[in-house]
Amino acid sequence: MSVSQNWRLERQRYRLQGEECPHCGAKIFPPRDACPECAKPAQEPYTFVGKGEIYSYTTVIDGPLGFEYQSPYVVALVKLDEGPIITTQLTDLEGEPEIGMRVEMVTRKLRTDGDEGVIVYGYKFRPLLLPEA
Repeated sequence: MSVSQNWRLERQRYRLQGEECPHCGAKIFPPRDACPECAKPAQEPYTFVGKGEIYSYTTVIDGPLGFEYQSPYVVALVKLDEGPIITTQLTDLEGEPEIGMRVEMVTRKLRTDGDEGVIVYGYKFRPLLLPEA
């Protein structure tokens, strides 16, 4: 990944910024040119709270190039409180995750591009640390 591409994705990766459709109110992640619900332009920035629950998950035993040193690791579909379902790596697990487990976004190292390349950070999700009110 180039430095410029990493810079363009900063808001999405570090702040979980997507979009809200001004026509139907749908929350969209990742950002798109058109709303997947009503197909109208949806370019109003929306920052997600960063909490949700595990919808499904799997353990990756043999990671792809660039992620092999992290194996085994858990990848999950997380349903954000605002609606969208996103794919993310789970971190800070103590034991097996569970469907319905409450999780929150954290910023973590994703990978390093090359031996002397850019260190790419982004979002991962961990079990909720504080109970919700």
